[in-house]
Amino acid sequence: MRITLINPNTSVAMTDKVAAAAREVAGPGVEIVAVCPAPGEGPEAIESHFDEVRAASVVVELIERDLAAGGSDGYVIACFGDPGLDAAHELVDVPVIGIAEAAMHVAALTGRTFGIVTTLSRTLGRADDLVLRYGFERACVAAYGTGIPVLALEETGSAAFEDIAAWCERVVREDGADAVVLGCAGMADLCARLSARVGVPVVDGVAASVGLVAAMSRMGVGTSKRDEYARPGRTRPLPAVQVQDRSVVIA
Repeated sequence: MRITLINPNTSVAMTDKVAAAAREVAGPGVEIVAVCPAPGEGPEAIESHFDEVRAASVVVELIERDLAAGGSDGYVIACFGDPGLDAAHELVDVPVIGIAEAAMHVAALTGRTFGIVTTLSRTLGRADDLVLRYGFERACVAAYGTGIPVLALEETGSAAFEDIAAWCERVVREDGADAVVLGCAGMADLCARLSARVGVPVVDGVAASVGLVAAMSRMGVGTSKRDEYARPGRTRPLPAVQVQDRSVVIA
């Protein structure tokens, strides 16, 4: 099974973190191909609506390129805004999942409530939109921005751990969250330590997405092609986007 993870920003370090988080949950026989756009071909970080529009375009372009090369058994969009997710559904009939979508669904299975801890406060509006989109307005009791920029999280073992842990503790203590959703792919490597520190399940959307895509693929459940997610009637030539391929093969 081949799963392609798309990091829509240009950080190779963060893309490698995404691949490592995927490796921990993918299981035997799963090939993880993690890609991101080359410098100048996408946003350096996704921290605004402007960045998200560019990221959505990158997601579509990278999926189109993968399809031209033979395609994958599933796709993960490794950005908490789930940019380009609807367009990606139109392009493929295999599972395609965004990390916010996956994390919220998994968190809702662990308890009655969850809270979100993310990066900059300016991204909370998008997080709120996705909570409503996915139907979790009753389950999500709070969402907090830590003030930590995305690129501060690109190195493994980020020094931001203590700040993130404090916000996770707050959402549990003050808001009564049964679980915590991490609102950035760059937090993936902190998940286990945060769970141990906070004492409730802390859900990383990268791991959640890979697990769900793999399960759906094995079940033979893909993306519906009825009506809204039918293939687009018009396509355009593939743009000349350079791709940074961070492939990892799981033995």
